[in-house]
Amino acid sequence: MDLPCLRPQEALLGAAFLAIALWAWAEKGVLSNISSITDLGGFDPVWIFIVTGAVMFVLGFAGCIGALRENTTLLKFFSVFLGLIFFLELTAGILAFVFKDWIKDQLNFFINNNVKAYRDDIDLQNLIDFAQEYWSCCGAHGPNDWNLNIYFNCTDSNPSRERCGVPFSCCVKDPAEDVQNTQCGYDVRLKLELEQQSYIYTKGCVGQFEKWLQDNLIVVAGVFVAVALLQIFGICLAQNLVSDIRAVKANW
Repeated sequence: MDLPCLRPQEALLGAAFLAIALWAWAEKGVLSNISSITDLGGFDPVWIFIVTGAVMFVLGFAGCIGALRENTTLLKFFSVFLGLIFFLELTAGILAFVFKDWIKDQLNFFINNNVKAYRDDIDLQNLIDFAQEYWSCCGAHGPNDWNLNIYFNCTDSNPSRERCGVPFSCCVKDPAEDVQNTQCGYDVRLKLELEQQSYIYTKGCVGQFEKWLQDNLIVVAGVFVAVALLQIFGICLAQNLVSDIRAVKANW
C-alpha cells in the first residue's frame, strides 16, 4: 500500500528550530549551567524556538513515520495531538476576546517584567528593540516605564550613563543617518514631554500593538483561519489513512 508521508518538511523544520535553540543556549552558556535557565528575570526568546521546534518535530515525525510504516497508533497520535493544538488555539482565541482587559493587563505586566531584564539577556534585548522599532513605541505605556530598569531609572543613586534615558530603539529615526546613533536616548527623559516627542517615541507598546491588531484585523484573522483549515485538513487526512489501513488489513 503506497501512502503519502504526512508533513515531512515540518519534522525537518522543527529539527532545525531545535538545533538553532540549542546553539543559542550553548553560545550563552546555558547548556553548561542548566540552572541559569531560571535565573533570567524576563522572557528568553529561545523558548519560542524550543516549543515551536518540538511541536513541529513531533507532529512531522508522527505523521510521516505513521504514514510510511502504516502505523495506526502514530497516525492516531498525530490526529489527537493536532486536534489538541487546534482546541487550545480556539480556546485561547475565545478567552482573549472575552477577557480583553485581563489580557491587556497581562501584556502590560509581561512587557514591564522584560523591561526590568533588558540588559540581562542579549536575545531578550534584541526582541524588545525589534518590537519598539517595529511598532514605533517605547515601554509598555510610555518612556517612563524604563524607570523599572536599573540602568535607565532616574534615581539620584543610579551611577549609569544611561540614567534617565531609553534604549536606542525608542529613538525617532533620522532618515539622513546611515548608521544609527545608539546613544540617542541618553538623558532624553530629563527633557519636557513635548520636547521628548522630537527625539523618541512617546506612545506605549501595549497601545501600539492594539492599534496594529485593529489595522490588520482581516490579515490576522485570515492567517488564523488558514492555519485552522490546514490543521483540520491534517486531522481528516490522518483519519482517512487510518481507515484505509484498517480496510486493507481487513482483507488480508
